[in-house]
Amino acid sequence: MTLSWRANNHHGSCGSQRIRSRSRHWIGQMTRYLATRFVRAVLTLLLCVSAAFVVLRLSGDPTDILLPEDASADTRAEYRTRWGLDRTIPEQYFRYLASVLRGDLGLSFADGRPAITVILEAIPNTLILGSSAIILALAVGIPLGILAAQHRNTPLDRTIMSLAVLGFSLPTFFLAILLILLFALTLRWLPSSGTETWLHLLLPTITLASGLLGKTARFTRTSLLEVLSQPYVRTARGKGVPRLGVLLGHVFPNAAVPLLMFLGIEIGLVLAGAVVTETIFAWPGIGRLLVSAAASRDLPVVQAAILFVAAIIVLSNLAVDLIHAMVDPRIDAFGTKHSRS
Repeated sequence: MTLSWRANNHHGSCGSQRIRSRSRHWIGQMTRYLATRFVRAVLTLLLCVSAAFVVLRLSGDPTDILLPEDASADTRAEYRTRWGLDRTIPEQYFRYLASVLRGDLGLSFADGRPAITVILEAIPNTLILGSSAIILALAVGIPLGILAAQHRNTPLDRTIMSLAVLGFSLPTFFLAILLILLFALTLRWLPSSGTETWLHLLLPTITLASGLLGKTARFTRTSLLEVLSQPYVRTARGKGVPRLGVLLGHVFPNAAVPLLMFLGIEIGLVLAGAVVTETIFAWPGIGRLLVSAAASRDLPVVQAAILFVAAIIVLSNLAVDLIHAMVDPRIDAFGTKHSRS
């Protein structure tokens, strides 16, 4: 009796040690993986900042636009000295990089305010528009994708997929102009620009959401069809599990992982790609600010806006990597998979 108890206790202790060892190994693997992804994200941001700085400096002298044509040479020289434009490009770059690392994005050439202040004033409007578009795209796109997968190769499926392809194939500016012509100028139901009421949000939201909605519906359908062909789904159906129970309990949870990864990337692109939509509908967000600052050669504001857009995309990709690593412990520090022995 005592020997049996000791043997069982020994086996239990060994099992606990193996579990702890595997947990430590997985945590270490996850830490290395995330550290690698974080370093890559920082390097990507550095590359974006550097490319934007060099291209903007090589594109011309800001004083040609910021100062009147009849400005004297002394006035131009004083302006260039005041904003540090008289230094060499490498010197300007390293000074700018040092300022960014301190959290200083420079002063706007237009009004002398900190560029970060100008950006922060526009961020809420971009987040409102982007969030509305994302919610609309997910609320409509996912159910349409599920409906299409449940009625595969039927007229309903083909109709939904045709509309989905149309949604992400139409150029944003073309769709925006069509919506303005129809709802603002012809029917006079909705305003075409401004931010005064929630009605001003409808047209830009529909425009920005159309591409993501179509992609979401199509990707949802593809993911569901891949899972529906698995043996465990056929087994569940053979056991008499209701169709809705199979869909909610077996199909959608397994199809959600690739869908989440897809949405993580696309959501970042939606938030960062609102330039055209904001410009057409005069929506005062980051996109419109970027266009207006670039037109007036306000370099610090342009650089700050580009940094924000790049950060949104990088963070969304980093979130996708995190989700992938959490749901698939086979991912190692280099992003490759290893089969379990």
